[in-house]
Amino acid sequence: MQIANGIHMLELEVVVMGRTNVIHPVLLCDDERAVLIDTGYPGNFPLICKAIEEHHVPLDKLNTIIISHQDIDHIGSLPAFLNEMPDKLTVLASELEKPYIQGEKMLIKVTPEAIDRAVANLPENVSPEWRKAFRANLENPPKGQVHSLIEDGQILPVSGGLTVILTPGHTPGHLSFYHIPSKTLIAADAMVVADGQLNGPIPAYCADYELAVQSLKKFTEYDIEKVICYHGGLFEGNVNARIAELVSHI
Repeated sequence: MQIANGIHMLELEVVVMGRTNVIHPVLLCDDERAVLIDTGYPGNFPLICKAIEEHHVPLDKLNTIIISHQDIDHIGSLPAFLNEMPDKLTVLASELEKPYIQGEKMLIKVTPEAIDRAVANLPENVSPEWRKAFRANLENPPKGQVHSLIEDGQILPVSGGLTVILTPGHTPGHLSFYHIPSKTLIAADAMVVADGQLNGPIPAYCADYELAVQSLKKFTEYDIEKVICYHGGLFEGNVNARIAELVSHI
């Protein structure tokens, strides 16, 4: 879906643990280049490439990937992009997330206990071989090189200007972004859309829920007309008022 000139919300239907899940990476483009924010789950490379081309953006225009944070559903296909497009891509992330994305540190949410729970929650009809492979993927999560660091308040020269907003809590170095020309907030996992409503972070998925809630205050500094949440997609209409309402309950 084209949100405005130079910004597209991708809608990817993926099957995870036997259930269909919809995620929303964001594609930004201008005359010089295209930038992808987040890379979906492992195995989503072909799906993302198809979605990019369906938005009439040539794949060879893609030269930058921004990773909002370390979770598997955001870094999953980064290795495939780097392998399939060698020496073409620059990967950007926050300093706090870099060692996790590069595999120097284990993902903070992928603990032995979390792996055991995930395997236990697989549908009963999943074969022992698939269970074993699933566990192996969690114990050896995807990783890829981060070439450059981006920081809070930085304005990237992408599609008319993209402001970096450090929004810790979901993970320590979680990033959100504000597309200046279209007044669109790319919230990543700082917020979610559920049943047509914009909501704050989900406690069960946050490394530090209280910090994640506090991070919502940063959004009040911006004039926002649309929000793209990685989980839930697009929310528009009285966005500033809704965010103010969420912040008022802090």
